[in-house]
Amino acid sequence: MPLEIIGHPRSNFVRAVRMVALEKGVQHEHTPELPHSDVIKTLHPMGQIPAMRHEGLELFESMAIARYIDEVFDGPKMVPDEPSKAAKIVQWSSFAQTTVDRLFLRQYVVQHMFNKDKDGNVIRDEIDKAVKGFPKVFGILDEAVKSGFYGSDSFSMADCFLLPILNSVQRYPEGKDAVESAANVSAYFNAHSERSSFVETTP
Repeated sequence: MPLEIIGHPRSNFVRAVRMVALEKGVQHEHTPELPHSDVIKTLHPMGQIPAMRHEGLELFESMAIARYIDEVFDGPKMVPDEPSKAAKIVQWSSFAQTTVDRLFLRQYVVQHMFNKDKDGNVIRDEIDKAVKGFPKVFGILDEAVKSGFYGSDSFSMADCFLLPILNSVQRYPEGKDAVESAANVSAYFNAHSERSSFVETTP
């Protein structure tokens, strides 16, 4: 049974695990499913995406899926074998999954998309709070990508988690300005947004 990655293509976490597969040269079947669909609810107890099937194994949670793909399939290692280097990749991946995702996407992008009044005007309370948090987090990221890679000296799983988030935060003016104002982040995104794994997973 081929590798199957299940989830909506616009999800940054679905895109991240698909990028890991493509970076390793692993062809996979992508099955688009929204959160809480009947299919997803059979695979994730909370109805969240992504999920994965492979040779009878079912997995949920993007970190677990990405690590499984990296361990099971041939191709470039997305997490190094050396424990201290591996820990750093997991550290920065987790930072992207939690702090960066929450601020840039949940508290900023999602609010722009869905938090509107009855006339369709964006309610900016949460957006303005998020934007106030941009300088600190962008400062951390700007230092973390100064090598040209995220928390490392080569492309890794961590980059796969960060790049889709940076792509989405630029949908709206404050996010786009913040990326452009962080010189290292801007150069990093511009370079890696041309990678085939990023291009091929564009929704």
